[in-house]
Amino acid sequence: MKFKHLAFAALAYTPGASTAQETWPQKNVRFVVAFAPAGPADIVARLLGQALQEKWGKTVVVENRAGAGGNAGASAMARAEPDGSAILVSTSAFSVNLTLYEKPGYALSDFHVAAVASTSPNILVGAPQLKANTLNEVIALSKTENMAFGSAGLGTTPHLTGELIFRILAKVDIRHVPFTGAAPAVNATMAGQVPLAWVALPGAMEQVKGGTVKGLAMATARRLNDLPNVPTVIESGVGDVEAESIVAFFFPVKTPMSIVEKFNADVAAIIRGGALDRQFAAAGVFPLTYDQPRAQKYIVDEARKWGDVVKASGIKAE
Repeated sequence: MKFKHLAFAALAYTPGASTAQETWPQKNVRFVVAFAPAGPADIVARLLGQALQEKWGKTVVVENRAGAGGNAGASAMARAEPDGSAILVSTSAFSVNLTLYEKPGYALSDFHVAAVASTSPNILVGAPQLKANTLNEVIALSKTENMAFGSAGLGTTPHLTGELIFRILAKVDIRHVPFTGAAPAVNATMAGQVPLAWVALPGAMEQVKGGTVKGLAMATARRLNDLPNVPTVIESGVGDVEAESIVAFFFPVKTPMSIVEKFNADVAAIIRGGALDRQFAAAGVFPLTYDQPRAQKYIVDEARKWGDVVKASGIKAE
């Protein structure tokens, strides 16, 4: 089962009033990140926020509002003033939670998807003292010992990647332990509080490079140049799995479309200009420059794609 980006044809749109687009932003802007610091959403928000601050001449403040797997930030932003002053930053969990939770606190119709700015592969890491060095060894160990894996939260794509590989494909019982972000999950693994963690690469890149956690498997088609010693899930023979986490930006739906389009264009211009290439690469994320209609469709398709894994694994949000 493969999970990778799909390319979609751009759809037509009707731009809003040119005045709003030309003058926005007139005041400081808040990025409300739906996860804890140091995860991919936080990293991308801070990198783009600094670049946009320089472009706009306005302060961009990053505010972390973690909780309920991203629902706390999303539900709060669904009720935010639609004046362009506050922008939700979330991951693939935004789409997943629409099917994972009976009442996530928001709907896709509450937002315009302003940009899908980056993608990063999901990686399995292990505690330094773990008696396994590969995915296959983890699976074998789980048959004789109680095992658990952490993630950035229930329903995040790293969590679902773990469920897909362990429960559905390998058919082993490795318990999930949700944390409030990638950094807490990786820190708990470093400390041996949980033996494993599935996280998006930015949350574990430096720790794997530094040897404070073991890099066990990457859900990519090929090994990454920056982590050449970390094998892919495909190499393990467990399954043909490629899985990623994206970072996307959302405006409340009543925000003028001209503002949404200007934000999309400004983000794309920064990314295409290459100013953040080095920082993105160092963080383990890969830039994307989807136009707004394509970004909107991508998020809709994410809900459908990961919804299939939710149903197959029987995951239920409490």
